[in-house]
Amino acid sequence: MKTPDPASSQLVGSYVDAILDTLGDGIYLSDRHGTTLWVNRMYERLTGLRREEIVGRNVQDLRREGIYDVALNPEIVATGKPATTVQITGKGRRLVLNGAPIFDQNGEVALVVTFARDVTLMAQMKDQIAEQRDLIEKYQRNFEYLAREPTQRSPLLAADTGIKRLQEQIMRLSPTDATVLLLGETGVGKDIFAHKLHEGSSRHDRPFVKVDCGAIPENLIESELFGYVPGAFSGALAKGKLGFFEMADKGTLFLDEIGELPLSMQAKLLRVLQDQEVVRVGSTQPRKVDVRILAATNRDLEEDVRQGLFRADLFYRLRVAVLHIPALRERKKDIPLLARHFLDRFASRYRKKMTFSPLAEEAMGAYSWPGNVRELENMVQSLVITCDREVIEVRDLPSALLEEQKPRVLAASQSCHAENAEKRALKDIVSDIERGLIRDALEYHGSVAKVARLFQVDRTTIFRKLQREDSGESGQAGKGRSGKRAPSAARRRRG
Repeated sequence: MKTPDPASSQLVGSYVDAILDTLGDGIYLSDRHGTTLWVNRMYERLTGLRREEIVGRNVQDLRREGIYDVALNPEIVATGKPATTVQITGKGRRLVLNGAPIFDQNGEVALVVTFARDVTLMAQMKDQIAEQRDLIEKYQRNFEYLAREPTQRSPLLAADTGIKRLQEQIMRLSPTDATVLLLGETGVGKDIFAHKLHEGSSRHDRPFVKVDCGAIPENLIESELFGYVPGAFSGALAKGKLGFFEMADKGTLFLDEIGELPLSMQAKLLRVLQDQEVVRVGSTQPRKVDVRILAATNRDLEEDVRQGLFRADLFYRLRVAVLHIPALRERKKDIPLLARHFLDRFASRYRKKMTFSPLAEEAMGAYSWPGNVRELENMVQSLVITCDREVIEVRDLPSALLEEQKPRVLAASQSCHAENAEKRALKDIVSDIERGLIRDALEYHGSVAKVARLFQVDRTTIFRKLQREDSGESGQAGKGRSGKRAPSAARRRRG
């Protein structure tokens, strides 16, 4: 090998600083004792440190002062081997350090050359890509969720004063971010009230995510609520999964049947509600979430707290505001409104034109509806599918509903039995039943005009029938106010 020309070596040596200043990486030279010997211009730009501030200073002192968080020099001097690490500077920049030893004639480490490359931008881009991936996954899961959810929901129809008061409460609570606990029997429509709370809030254009806590297997609840990272458990998706909390970020999370949550999950849920942070299964990194919590149950949570089935601290955290949804049997004025709404909806869906007869509506109004609004909705859909007439009559209603009407019908028609009265004409019996229906309808609706519209007659007909009753005629010649036939003159003579 040709020996370098001394003059050439001297020339390169005189320009070595300028040569190193042209490099795209930062250069940091230190001796075996850790003393800083020289840095190039790129290193100054990367760290914001000036050469005169650090040349001559020991790397360990600089680390203790917080100028660096790590230093490669001691490790490389001790091992005599190259090393790599990531360094965070005092200004928050992230540098990848690659250090290598320079040996003297005795094989001892004389110098350490460290190359510094700024990866702050790369790390930021990586974080942004991860955020975009999470956002895409969130939209995808929201799309899948919405595809499973029914597109049509029952409106909040209200003729009953109790429901009107609830509507006023919803108007007051909606603009706030207060946690709301909805209580009521199964099928009363707690999800409809939850939707109304969301629609009236500032989050109305953000996701509304409903979680049925009672329908998720216990071993999957945590991963469904909080999500999981790749490889978190056997059978997990390779890319991980977003949880319901992150899906509802900036929106509303509706925890339906929250009383069914196991105690172990109640504790984790409480921490999330307090800290507004979730930790995915298999991860230690918390993620901030901004969600409004609505919860619902058909259970008596206060009793569950007393029995140790529900955490008291979670119960008090949820009951910031409480809405009690009455059962359908307690809001009878809403029954015809809801029945007609469901009839219009399903008749339109199946391309039919249908109405309820007045007697059918009256029978529905007298029923107890143990399944509440959900039972009414399902019954109407079944009637639309199975009934081939335009007018739905009492005989078309389900047998369970009619069975419950038997005592009332028997009481109204007991005058038909021979053992309770003398033989009577059919028209007299029908008149009695007719008047009974009118009286019941007047008591229910409180207006002759409404009753006339209900029975599809004019008001004068209603007045005439009522006047006949008040006059004691009752549509039966020879009857008194007691309903018994007045004795004839011939019978008086025989007596």
